[in-house]
Amino acid sequence: MPVAVAKTNASKSSGVLYQSLKLDSLGLSREAFKYAISGMEKLEEAGKLSNADLITIVDFSLPSSKKRLFVIDLKNGKVLFNTLVSHGRNSGAAVATEFSNAPESFKSSLGFYITGETYKGEHGYSLRLQGEEAGINDNALSRGIVMHSAAYVNDKLVRLQGYIGRSLGCPAIPEKVHKLIIEEIRNGTCLFLYSPDKYYMAHSKMFEQDTTIA
Repeated sequence: MPVAVAKTNASKSSGVLYQSLKLDSLGLSREAFKYAISGMEKLEEAGKLSNADLITIVDFSLPSSKKRLFVIDLKNGKVLFNTLVSHGRNSGAAVATEFSNAPESFKSSLGFYITGETYKGEHGYSLRLQGEEAGINDNALSRGIVMHSAAYVNDKLVRLQGYIGRSLGCPAIPEKVHKLIIEEIRNGTCLFLYSPDKYYMAHSKMFEQDTTIA
């Protein structure tokens, strides 16, 4: 039976949810999940989320050959989507190890985002992302960091070269599911791009450094 996270007690319930959804078997790290829930709580307390029932987590501790994007329904205790997602071309080859908030860096930016409106651009149906962490990802809009589909995000490339293609910094997702995912998470949900990156972990103000899962 699904285990939901009560919004007012999310961090305390997150361990139960992590186990009930078998997120470890899907590859999502416990650390990524606990920090995601903690930061989302802070965004909700600040009144920045229109929909706190959903959270999207990208776990960059995993290589791009793994399905490292997770869309989780916290209210009903379900994993709605688990799929491939790209990182920036200058962040690394198979694994993202370098991150930047700088324009033209072509690197991914870690941290917490709020999903915005959708639009049709050069990559088709896309989703604007508002970075919520000063100095870490708050240049996302000006850099054109959005969620969009890409032909280079597919299992065939994984079989051919061991990793998927890379973006200019955007979290690009497979063409076959991009509309479904974007429709689900648009307009005010939390997106968290995680890595155990030392600079990020030392400078983010979105969670307590001693966050634990109950």
